[in-house]
Amino acid sequence: MTQIKRIGVFTSGGDSPGMNAAIRAVVRSAKYYNIEVIGIRRGYEGMINGELFAMDVKSVANILQRGGTMLKTGRSEQFRTAEGRRLAYDQLVKHGIDGLVAIGGDGTFNGARIFGAEYDMPVVGVPGTIDNDLFGTDFTIGYDTAINTVIDAVDKIRDTAESHNRVFIVEVMGRDCGLIALRTGIASGAEAIIIPESKQGTAELLKRLETGRQDKASKIVMVAEGDDVGGAFEIGRKVKEKFPQYDTRVSILGHIQRGGKPTCMDRVLASRIGVAAVEALRDGHRNEMIGVIHNEISYTPFELSTKHHNEINNNLLRIVEILSI
Repeated sequence: MTQIKRIGVFTSGGDSPGMNAAIRAVVRSAKYYNIEVIGIRRGYEGMINGELFAMDVKSVANILQRGGTMLKTGRSEQFRTAEGRRLAYDQLVKHGIDGLVAIGGDGTFNGARIFGAEYDMPVVGVPGTIDNDLFGTDFTIGYDTAINTVIDAVDKIRDTAESHNRVFIVEVMGRDCGLIALRTGIASGAEAIIIPESKQGTAELLKRLETGRQDKASKIVMVAEGDDVGGAFEIGRKVKEKFPQYDTRVSILGHIQRGGKPTCMDRVLASRIGVAAVEALRDGHRNEMIGVIHNEISYTPFELSTKHHNEINNNLLRIVEILSI
């Protein structure tokens, strides 16, 4: 058992629903183990600038159900430099912190990996990102809420598409990973899904629209923002060019996918991993991301969690093709 007396907790990178639930779990489980907690505002940038404050159980009251992050978040160019990381470490020493819980995604853990290699500061990571693109956990905090937000929006789009016999090209987040588009495409009955991991491009989409049922009252095409064919507007332009008879519209869902109250799944996941993160520090873990695999707590070194994305299940792509007839 490692003597951890005071830990720091922060959120970094893009926000995701459930981050507040994770903060709450870290603070309250730390207090349960008689460990002091220091909150760090605005991620690595706030760490460098000394935006640190003491937290107690009251600090995290009534935040479980709130989206966003009470600690604020952001990205830090300073922390990418050795000088910036030295300033951050000096602040941690100044405040007597002997362990860190970093809540975020790929960029957050890359920074933590480098920092942990340079300084004798145990750091563990809590996976908070809507993209679900980290190796070492079945689901990341925020993913379930994001896909439910998308489903709600696409169901509404389907209503107007049905009323006007329209083709809707719907773009969702996923710059490097198409898991949001893939799962929400299946759940919303999309006619086609275009994601970075798939070789399916505009040509296959146009062929499907040409050979598919012409009597459908509406058609939905889900596109991940990181696809290789130019995004929803470019795809929409090509569809209009090929099928001028279609009333084709483009809808970019954008940052609504990041907001909103976290689902039950995300609240429970965040709570489990937040508690496990504190216990991992007490047990001597460092430079690892805490996740859940097959419903069991898992520990994955930062260099593995950030270098490998979860692979796309090709069977899900096959299901889309079968069910879109």
